[in-house]
Amino acid sequence: MAKILDGKKLTRKILEELKEKIKSSNLKLKLAIIFVGENPASQAFINQKEKVCRALGIGFELHRYPETIKTEGLVQAVKGISANPQVSGVIIQLPLPVHIDSQVVLGNILPEKDPDVLTPRNSAKFYSGDFSLLLPTLAGIVRLLEEYKIKVKGKNAVVVGAGKLVGRPAAFWLISQEATVTVVNVFTKKLADFTKKADLIISGVGKPGLIKGIMVKKGVVIVDAGTSVKKKEIVGDVDFKSVSKKASFITPVPGGVGPMTVAMLLENLVKLNIKIK
Repeated sequence: MAKILDGKKLTRKILEELKEKIKSSNLKLKLAIIFVGENPASQAFINQKEKVCRALGIGFELHRYPETIKTEGLVQAVKGISANPQVSGVIIQLPLPVHIDSQVVLGNILPEKDPDVLTPRNSAKFYSGDFSLLLPTLAGIVRLLEEYKIKVKGKNAVVVGAGKLVGRPAAFWLISQEATVTVVNVFTKKLADFTKKADLIISGVGKPGLIKGIMVKKGVVIVDAGTSVKKKEIVGDVDFKSVSKKASFITPVPGGVGPMTVAMLLENLVKLNIKIK
């Protein structure tokens, strides 16, 4: 059976360190989240973020907007919230409805208030090789791999999905670490032909049970960053029961990458505001 990459345990350690850093630096922080629509998976993540903020003494405010809001209206809202000197960080809860131009909206967050690393300036810094601030999900994955001493250099890595939050940044980072990287998606023909050769699989497409035990080799490291709701439960992209019998390490869903993402988001918030101070 695979060893669990325990995101909950590592998150507790990181949050304790953050709490002490906030206290010793005398930081007064407030996180604002902008949420459009009623996506249940997004709501679950927002609840998690609020809970952790409260525990660390970070102010929290949620701005809700109906799914019918237009790009222009959301841009005006984002500008106002971002300009508020009492707000230390601003997050647009993704995904946004398809009729909204996400890039335009994200571009109206001040870069120094962007713990998600999604504004054009911060994103450009990352893709130019400046890893001083990693996207939170990637940062969580990296910290888990480091904690369990899993090396990626020279490994065959398969990234499932090329989304802006998980797949694309993960692939770019893996390439920088001298892994051999293949990027696939849910439309890839004979997906198992790729996953069976992988030493490391990072998946983040939000398709329940996409990767099954027969699709992986013995000893593979599995990082499941996919989240979706199935029968009112948060589930990942990996069929945990069958894959965990063959993997050497595996992240559970929930309890793996999810809590780490929240912890690293708040670490980014602290980093941004310590720099400002």
